[in-house]
Amino acid sequence: METKRVPWQGVKNIVRFNYHFYLLAAVGIGGLLVVAAFSSGWLSLLPQVLAGMVLVTTAVSLLVSAWIYDWSDLYSFGWLRLRDRPGKITSVINIHAGFDETSRPLRQLFPDASLEVYDFYDQERHTEVSIARARRAYPPYPGTIRMDARRPETISGRADLIFLMLAAHEIRDREERLAFFRGLSEKLLPGGELVVLEHSRDWINFLAFNLGYLHFYAPREWRTTFSRAGWTIREEHRLTPFLRAYYLVT
Repeated sequence: METKRVPWQGVKNIVRFNYHFYLLAAVGIGGLLVVAAFSSGWLSLLPQVLAGMVLVTTAVSLLVSAWIYDWSDLYSFGWLRLRDRPGKITSVINIHAGFDETSRPLRQLFPDASLEVYDFYDQERHTEVSIARARRAYPPYPGTIRMDARRPETISGRADLIFLMLAAHEIRDREERLAFFRGLSEKLLPGGELVVLEHSRDWINFLAFNLGYLHFYAPREWRTTFSRAGWTIREEHRLTPFLRAYYLVT
């Protein structure tokens, strides 16, 4: 059954699942303005400037998030550039890290293909409170299979296409990430490809998310991982200035 996204769903979810951050920002801004009200001269100006900086960086991050999750074609997959292939796509695997907003759009995009969904979220190792809140708010895609990112061989099937969207950066250990991508190469059917979508640790994501950009990895890190794991990058392009799509083949 088709599930349409509602206006501003992306930004609403970000605020909903990270409300502690925005509450802290609001308290910080309020506290700085109180200090400014009871100060004079530069002692009044400094907290006003700091409050303005907090407000601007918070607003910018939300606007960028709206651009990515609400205004772009991220979930309609208009950005997808699959290579020409002689036959139909008959099997798709989608792997996520606990919060799945892509399986239902993929089901609509490939209605005649089998779709297996895997979730490598581990509450003992992936401790972000936002993911835990998201999982409580949204039920998993029907038939989702739990897996261990340290054991990609537990993926039971093989597929023409494997999607790994905004998830691989949650595997924080470099060698574990490398082993994960090595294991995925065995799950691809001949002529298939792996589609990886990620934020980048670059200047534009720094401007958008401030120090939050450190949660991402630089394109050079991804390319090194892919190469060491035996993958070849068939194509690489941006989806908005903030996301990069990598199309990998063996």
